Amino acid sequence: MNIHFDEQNRIFKIDTERSSYVIAVVDEEGFLGHVYYGPYIRDTDIAYRLRLDSYPFLPSGNGRDRGSFLEAFPHEFPGDDVGDFRESAIGITDAEGHHAVQFFYDSYVIHTEKPGLPGLPATFGTSGTSMTLDIKLKEPVLGLEAVLSYSVFVDCEAVVRSVRVTNCSEKEITLNKIMSLSLDMEDEEYQMLSLHGGWAKERQMEYRSIGHGKQCVSSVRGESSQQEHPFIALVQKNASQEMGNVYGFHFIYSGNFLAQIEKDQFDTLRISVGIHPKQFGWRLLPGESFTAPEAACVFSDKGLGGMTRNYHDLYRNHLIRSEYLDKERPVLINNWEATYFEFDSEKLLSIAKEAQKAGIEMLVMDDGWFGKRNDDNSSLGDWEVNEEKLQGGLKKLVDEVNGIGMKFGIWFEPEMVSPESKLYKEHPDWAIQVPGRKGCLMRNQYVLDLSRREVVEYVYEAVAKILRSANIAYVKWDMNRALSDLASAMLGKERQGELFHRYVLSVYELQERLMMEFPELLLENCSSGGARFDPGMLYYSPQIWCSD
Repeated sequence: MNIHFDEQNRIFKIDTERSSYVIAVVDEEGFLGHVYYGPYIRDTDIAYRLRLDSYPFLPSGNGRDRGSFLEAFPHEFPGDDVGDFRESAIGITDAEGHHAVQFFYDSYVIHTEKPGLPGLPATFGTSGTSMTLDIKLKEPVLGLEAVLSYSVFVDCEAVVRSVRVTNCSEKEITLNKIMSLSLDMEDEEYQMLSLHGGWAKERQMEYRSIGHGKQCVSSVRGESSQQEHPFIALVQKNASQEMGNVYGFHFIYSGNFLAQIEKDQFDTLRISVGIHPKQFGWRLLPGESFTAPEAACVFSDKGLGGMTRNYHDLYRNHLIRSEYLDKERPVLINNWEATYFEFDSEKLLSIAKEAQKAGIEMLVMDDGWFGKRNDDNSSLGDWEVNEEKLQGGLKKLVDEVNGIGMKFGIWFEPEMVSPESKLYKEHPDWAIQVPGRKGCLMRNQYVLDLSRREVVEYVYEAVAKILRSANIAYVKWDMNRALSDLASAMLGKERQGELFHRYVLSVYELQERLMMEFPELLLENCSSGGARFDPGMLYYSPQIWCSD
């Protein structure tokens, strides 16, 4: 693990034990170019790989063909509407309605640890176990600043990337697109590997040839989704589980994403990973910053198995924080398939007693314990115990389950609201909805507008109040429908493009607060099974429920 800047050649070299990632600053303007990513190399003087002495040459020596240079140069953070017609890493609208944006090198800092990201899941590492390179770029016309961060760790083969953009001008700017990772590489007849699927068949491996133009996987559902997964890989032909070169790219985020490979006329590849730009627009007022989520790059010369183990090492050692990380989890029984909504305290206790005889260690009470929830058509949002089912209350049931030597867990779906609920009748404006349009129900439920502070506070207190009331060791946090009808009355027309991302940030905030107040809680995420099966959720919960 090492990060080094060769001042003479203006080259950054980022090393793990078995791989190197190389970036160069070129020309007097300070273009930041990607030089190399692959097996470990010793040299730093490798800018010759950029072929800068060949046509179309550097702009300082040939201003006539600046556009030809821009659309061929392997940019590390490509701008938009300036002559490079490939996928950009950033898109903006300035105060005059223009879209041109182009960053140039300014300075760098090397940290001997891994800083976190505000409000986002992030890998972590201490001094001696990690290093981080921050490269500062500046946009001289718009007054923007971008910091590209690259982190490596002593015990795993990964380079973790993120971007922070700051508006240093005196004018408002709208961020229309921000990719956490943009990487240009020569095509060596790789195949693209992705993980597609659906409910009960998530993450099916699919290979495809990489043709000219764009090929991608994505989600615009407000969740990482069961249909796609925020991951792609470049796989060498004939690679196996044990041998061959593989480059993996994984997005540490739980909302809309784009993971794309673009092959241009020069047979070079541009890999882009980040928040999906559809319906995304983030206002940056003077002095404000936007931090993009992390993307984890892995190179393996030991095939798919090597890539997989590298990711496992990264997430176990530098992403999952739970005290359950290295513990055997309690064997649990969930009453859902046994009872569905037809249960009471006596029935749950009978299940627990039989389960305890078989060595099962925890009873989890699933959907149906609250409000008037006798089917899935009502009561989401009304997180009050139904004492007709739980005679004597929740604490009495939990104490009885504990008394036979078992732990107790409970199910929530905190992000949702049923039209038939006290909450919706009192606060219909708390649901995400487009005024004047008939709302799109899924499972007869709407999604709460978590961009509103009062909604976030209500959700947290509703869940926390239940957890404070009894000895609850486990929570299954469910989310059973995608987001649609995107609109929030609180954001105003200028900020509607922020709703998707603000929603995800609020989910992260809620789960972070739960873990701070209840540090011994075993939190398990679920989203109709595996619709949020992503590394972003692992930062808050050490396990994720797959499809029932």
